[in-house]
Amino acid sequence: MSLARWLIAANVRLSAATDKLLHERFYIDGNTDFINEFTGNYLRNGATVYDIGGGKNPFLSQSQKRSLGAYIVGIDISEAELKAAPDGIYDKTVAGDICAYRGAGDGDLAICCAVLEHVKDVEAAIAAIATCLKPGGTACIFVPSRNAIFSRLNLVIPEKLKRAILFSIFPQTRNHQGFKSYYDKCTPSALKKLTEKYDLRIVDERYYYKHTYFDFVYPLYLLWRAWSLLLYSLRGKEAAETFSLALAKAGPVAPDLGLDAQ
Repeated sequence: MSLARWLIAANVRLSAATDKLLHERFYIDGNTDFINEFTGNYLRNGATVYDIGGGKNPFLSQSQKRSLGAYIVGIDISEAELKAAPDGIYDKTVAGDICAYRGAGDGDLAICCAVLEHVKDVEAAIAAIATCLKPGGTACIFVPSRNAIFSRLNLVIPEKLKRAILFSIFPQTRNHQGFKSYYDKCTPSALKKLTEKYDLRIVDERYYYKHTYFDFVYPLYLLWRAWSLLLYSLRGKEAAETFSLALAKAGPVAPDLGLDAQ
C-alpha cells in the first residue's frame, strides 16, 4: 500500500472511531441501511418490482430474484447500462427518462436508490413512479439531501474536477457514481409535499446524518461533523444528509410499520 493510501485509510479509521462517540443515529450509513434493512420490509414473494435507475447495477441480485420469484422491470435512461446488467436479471427493460415514463399500474414495489438527485424534474419522476404501482403497492426511495454540504459542493464544483477528485480518493465508485446531480426538490419537506399530489402516503421514513466524503481528511471531517450537529440542533430532520421514504399508493392499506423519527 502506498503512503497516500495508508494515510487515507488511517484518517477514515479515525473518523469512524469519532463517530462511535456520538448517538447511533449519527453514524448509520443511509445507503447501507436502505439496501440491507429498509427495503426488506416490502419485498414479497412473486412481486412485480420496478427497478428505477439501477442500470447495470440492479438492486436485487440473481439469487434474491430467484428466491423471491420476482418479476423485475428495469428502467434506466441508458440502454447501454441496461444491457450491461447481469443476464436475465431484468424480465423487461425500458430505456428512457423516468420523468416521461407512464407505467402500467401493476407494480407491487418500486425501488429508486440514489437516483432522484440526478433527475432534473423530481415532481415528474414521482408522478411516473406512482403510475408504476398498483393500488396498495409501495415505492421505496433513497435520496441524498440537497441540504447536505456534499450536495452543495456537488452543485458548484465543475463536473470534470469533481469526478477526478472522487475517483482518485474512492476508486471503487468509478462504476456507479460520478453522474451529474441537480438535487431538484431533494429535501425531506419538499418530497413529502409531492407525495400527497400523486395518491402516495408515507408509511415509513428514516433519516441519516452520516456520509463518508470528508472521512479521508480528519480535520475536514471534524469541521463537517461540528456543522452537521449544529444544523441538526436547529433543523432536525431537514439536516439529514440522506433519507429513505416508503410511499404506499392509495388502495388497500399497506402495513404501517411506524415512522422512524431519527
